[in-house]
Amino acid sequence: MIRINQLKLPVEHTQEQLRKKLLRAAHIRENELKKYTIKKRSVDARKKPELYYVYSIDFEVTDENRILRQLKGKVQKVTEQTYHMPHHGEEKTDFRPVVIGSGPAGLFCAYLLAVEGYRPLIIERGASVRERKADVEHFWETGILNPDSNVQFGEGGAGTFSDGKLNTLVKDSKGRNRFVLETFVRFGAPENILWEQKPHIGTDILITVVENMRNEIVKLGGEFLFHTQVTDIIPDEKCLILNGKERLRTDAAVLAVGHSARDTFSMLYKRGMKMEAKSFAVGVRVEHCQDVIDENMYGRKERGILPAASYKLTEKLKNGRGVYTFCMCPGGYVVNASSEPEHLAVNGMSYHGRAGENANSAVIVTVTPEDYDSAHPLAGVEFQRTLERRAWEEGRGSIPVQRFADYCHDRRTEALGSVRPNMKGTYEFANVRRIFPEELAASIQDGIQRMGRKIHGFSDDDTLLSGVESRTSSPVRIMRNESFVSSESWIYPCGEGAGYAGGITSAAMDGLKVAEAVIKRFEPLLYVSKSKLV
Repeated sequence: MIRINQLKLPVEHTQEQLRKKLLRAAHIRENELKKYTIKKRSVDARKKPELYYVYSIDFEVTDENRILRQLKGKVQKVTEQTYHMPHHGEEKTDFRPVVIGSGPAGLFCAYLLAVEGYRPLIIERGASVRERKADVEHFWETGILNPDSNVQFGEGGAGTFSDGKLNTLVKDSKGRNRFVLETFVRFGAPENILWEQKPHIGTDILITVVENMRNEIVKLGGEFLFHTQVTDIIPDEKCLILNGKERLRTDAAVLAVGHSARDTFSMLYKRGMKMEAKSFAVGVRVEHCQDVIDENMYGRKERGILPAASYKLTEKLKNGRGVYTFCMCPGGYVVNASSEPEHLAVNGMSYHGRAGENANSAVIVTVTPEDYDSAHPLAGVEFQRTLERRAWEEGRGSIPVQRFADYCHDRRTEALGSVRPNMKGTYEFANVRRIFPEELAASIQDGIQRMGRKIHGFSDDDTLLSGVESRTSSPVRIMRNESFVSSESWIYPCGEGAGYAGGITSAAMDGLKVAEAVIKRFEPLLYVSKSKLV
């Protein structure tokens, strides 16, 4: 297989034009080309409004050595990166591995265990994804929160009600990233996520993908218990307590509970699990009209066949803090992402088509354990809760919104400007600035104003802010060693909630790593013990 990079074509090109471009660039005839595969595609907007797609292509030819000689330095020989399943271990167990949580980390961990014959039992405190979707929509319409089935909890995890972005900065030499993307495609995601520079699925398609993965896990011998929470553990007995009463024995419990399982973090701390507070980031959601972002990124408001434009901005402030955009949702919605009564958090969400009138993203500022009130491992959780309580009070239970001009002048917004809220859940005019300690509030203001020098209109008076964006990542890290086990040798911390991932793809990849650790240690299960609850 040969790879050629930097094939550039106008965005309106056809597949036939791409094929001819490849033939010319590789100096080959039609009958010499066996096949080709798009490996990466990105937009080149350096000469906007003239826009181009830039491709990396892998292709096979009849005489590979000749092409490599003739185009030395312009092409490279590549080998397909294949994900390899680990060898099975020899330690025997009479109990099924238990995966606690069915977000991307738990779901991919369970999927690999099921494929390899370990028949996992998946414990999920929330509802199945279709039931959960109904719970979330009911909350957005009525404000009545189900604390166990919402944007944070339930099958699919917090990423299900987000943009479904799949790009990651995690270095990957084992093929896990590709395996995750190919698995998503197998279960219903669009094939272009395999080559787009910034792949995304969207909430509407993610729901189907998650459901299809669950059905396959069940087909392979796995089992799901919804509306089931691990409320306690008995470490010496390797026992989980479910819903406060049932006892479940296991030799391998994968802890993939997500970044919002605060009650679980507290329970584990009381049981002596080693953990520490970690840095994360908090801030606001900012909304702009999508055509403003399109014009900045593409040089034209009418984007044609191009997707809704996105951006990524980072600023380093004089006070030493970093301010950056996060989870940017082109053509998306700001959503009420609360999971605790009388506390309010927001997030961003897009459907696959990204057809909403607004673009939104989080503008967040870093916080460290030095910002917390104590050195307690769960001090970051309390820091989040304080901000979310203030947000709930500012919005009187709805999403608090504020024009940027009013934010800068520390005054409550009384009327909307040119940007209208594109939100899931009710909203209320408020003073979002009051949610934050003043140093953080000032840092957010400074960051947005600096970003306005890079994107025209970003810091306009009518830019709409809402808050609080507080669930960017886990404020806790549950310690694990090189074998992926915690201070309890039968518990495997996993994914974003345990502090080892950030986003759908990295969480899924961490789920694979933990599944590999379980597989390397134990023999597969040839049967399921008569009673899973003891």
